[in-house]
Amino acid sequence: MRRFGANIRTFLLALVLGVSVWVSAVSGADPDEVRIYPDTIPLEIVGSDPSLIITSDIPTEVEITLRAPRSVWEQLTALDNSVQATLDLSGLSTGEHSVDIQIRVLVRPYQIVLADPQTVSVILEPLATRTLPIDISLSGVPAIGYQAGDVNIEPTEVLITGPKSLVDQATRARVFLNLDGIREDIDQSNPIQIIDENNSVIRDLSLTPENARVSVPVSQQGGFRDVAVKVVVTGQIAPGYRLENISVFPPVVTVFASDPELVNTLPGIVETQPLELNDANDDITTRLALNLPENVTLVGAQSVQVTVGISPIQTSLTLMNQTIEVIGLTEGLSVQIFPQTVDVIISGPLPTLDALTLQDVRVTVDVTGLGLGTHQLTPIVEVLVNNVLVESILPGTIEVVLSPPVTPTITPFPTARP
Repeated sequence: MRRFGANIRTFLLALVLGVSVWVSAVSGADPDEVRIYPDTIPLEIVGSDPSLIITSDIPTEVEITLRAPRSVWEQLTALDNSVQATLDLSGLSTGEHSVDIQIRVLVRPYQIVLADPQTVSVILEPLATRTLPIDISLSGVPAIGYQAGDVNIEPTEVLITGPKSLVDQATRARVFLNLDGIREDIDQSNPIQIIDENNSVIRDLSLTPENARVSVPVSQQGGFRDVAVKVVVTGQIAPGYRLENISVFPPVVTVFASDPELVNTLPGIVETQPLELNDANDDITTRLALNLPENVTLVGAQSVQVTVGISPIQTSLTLMNQTIEVIGLTEGLSVQIFPQTVDVIISGPLPTLDALTLQDVRVTVDVTGLGLGTHQLTPIVEVLVNNVLVESILPGTIEVVLSPPVTPTITPFPTARP
């Protein structure tokens, strides 16, 4: 019996040693790794009572740190939604609750090291609904000479849904409508707002519908009429300039006559007093009166603002055989350049180019710091007049030869013989 017991102990020891060796071998081939699960884990809410609504902030996703063998990590990252997070609200009533997030991992073995967050505070309120009539809040007035008719809104009621605490605060529903300066019928969809007793907007409520269609007929009163403004110009702008645009503000004015027939017979436009453009060479901004028929008056400001855009014509000019000036030559050296002149193409306003002189353009080549020998340099063109651009230099590179100064050769006079 003693011998049997000794054998059993030896057998168990051998078994433990064998298992240890096997575990060590497996762990070495497939070691555990602690990582954050790389994909987004959305938090799914289940089991909620349809008669209750969540009024607290609930995180939309969860971050999970797992310990698992490398082979398990390979499977987890290869599968979609291999880690899932659930917030189960089954059986919860109104009030505040602390609910643990349930984590499900589809591949084993694993160990959850950290879940962020682990617990969520959930506030549940009864879900309430209520129907409110929709009021119209008007602001502004139509343009002079126009009047708005009756406002029509469709639908006339809105169904609000949300937490009972918010629904109970609602006192009315409203739609804003701005009539300021309108000249045409209104037919548009405007958002509905829910207002409390302090005239503040209540948010976080569901509205059915969210918008209401508002329509308002707008008509012009008798004796009033809108007409376009036509600018009358005389004369020509200065040579070398072009007329870019003529604009008028307001482009449409309202006129009035006690006899509606007087405004109804207008051709749809009204002309300004003449705008003189003789020899103009710059933008013009001025106000002009309008030529109106007798017994027809202008509603509002009695003049219009006219803006005229005038700019010089852009052109180009080629300056032939411009002499090149050498700068930066070290004392004691001589220089030769090939060629000695270049052609320069410039562009700019026509009046500026017409007035350009030879003294306004300087072509240089800088040899500062250069040693003896032949150099290929790019000439520099300096235009001493604003708004003129150098487009091209022909040729673009010149040859510069730097050499020692040339010492003159002295020829002796022949000696006279006796």
